[in-house]
This record gives sequence, structure tokens and C-alpha cells, in this order.
Amino acid sequence: MPNKRPLTGRRIAALAADGFEKVELTVPMRTLQLAGAKVDVISLRHGRIRGVNLHMPATRIGVDKTISEADPADYDGLLLPGGFINPDLLRQSAEARQFVSAFASSDKPIATLCHGPWVLASAGLLDGRTLTSWPGIRDDLVNSGATWLDRDVVKDGNLVTSRGPQDMTSFIPAILDHFSNTAAEAPPAAPGQMSDPQLDAPIGWAVAALRWSPKPSLPGVLVGLIVGALLSAKSPSRRLFS
Repeated sequence: MPNKRPLTGRRIAALAADGFEKVELTVPMRTLQLAGAKVDVISLRHGRIRGVNLHMPATRIGVDKTISEADPADYDGLLLPGGFINPDLLRQSAEARQFVSAFASSDKPIATLCHGPWVLASAGLLDGRTLTSWPGIRDDLVNSGATWLDRDVVKDGNLVTSRGPQDMTSFIPAILDHFSNTAAEAPPAAPGQMSDPQLDAPIGWAVAALRWSPKPSLPGVLVGLIVGALLSAKSPSRRLFS
């Protein structure tokens, strides 16, 4: 009889920051928990980080540890959700880059999708690797030395990747299998494999969703201006105007 909780005893680090794509963190995390894994949300700060649904604010999720408090040696695998903002913040953090590099150097399973591979690229971990991602960052990954494939799931050794939320039904079983293996498989032999070409147009459903962006409210604009002014005042060297 198959084990219904194949990840019992496993600990997974979910590295995320504000602006994470909600479905790309909450659905995999809940699935891993149901499979028996202990999942810790690791982030740049304490408190609750804000999710997004593509371009709209979504609910928050609590942070278990900051990156400086978390030890990669305590975890059996790494989950990197996407979103436009989340990986962009993480890739700018030296601690985040070192955190993901620790999983790569010890050959522990890493699963990521959408814009998540940006973090791997900035950590210098993609040279010679084969993966997929949100099509919009295809060139970033190729320029980092990777082979990019336009597929729902790509597995290369200790790395499993998907293109985005549209591939969730394929990504979920792939990560369950990936994190249940105690040893990472060797990368598939693919001599001379070429990257798939760029898309000819943006993904239609994503473009359609952006048409429903709400108009900015006057209070929202004022709050943004006030916050920006306060941040600028606290960091004189980064003021927009001098």
C-alpha cells in the first residue's frame, strides 16, 4: 500500500519575501504539509509577508524565521515560489543568495517556478543547468548559462522547475516525488541541447488579467507619496533629488 505521507520527517524551507505569488507558495506548502513535511517560511524580515495574485494584493502569510536565523543544514529541501516582486527582492540579498547556494552545494532538492529561478541565476547556480520558468525571464536564464525549455515541468538533477501557476497540476506531483527522494538524481545527458525559442507574444491570460487593474485612489496615492518621502528622508544618500 503506497505511503500517503511520504514526506514524514522531512523539513522543507520555503524562501519567500513580500510580493510572492500566493498560489505558488500556499498550494505547494499545504501539499507538502499534507504529505507529512514540516515547512518553514523563511524571509528577509519577521512578521507577515504580503502575497499577490498576479498584480493584485492578496493575503499575508506568517514568517517562521529570517534568513539569518535559518540554517540550511536543518532542511532537506528548498521551495522557491515566484511572483514579480518576491524573487527580485530575494536576488538582491546576499544572505538569500548564500542560503540557496548552500542547498545547491549539498545537492539537496530545490523546487521553483515562475520568476523564482531569478534567485538561482543571481546566486550563480544555473551555468550548465536545464530548466523552465515564466517565459518573460527566459533570456535572463539563458544568459546565465542555462538551457531553457518551454515545458510544464523540467527536472535536472536536484532541480525541478515549472513555468508558473498554469502548471500547478503538474508541479505538485513533481515536487512530491522530488522531495521524497533522499538522494538527488544525476542531471540527464543532453549533449548539444538548445534552448527553446522566445515566445512571439506575452501569455494571453496574464495580459487579460492586467486589464482589470483597479484605478488608483486618491488616499492610496497620498499614502504612497508620504511613505516615499519618509523613506527618502531616512536615507539621504538615496534621495531622488539633491
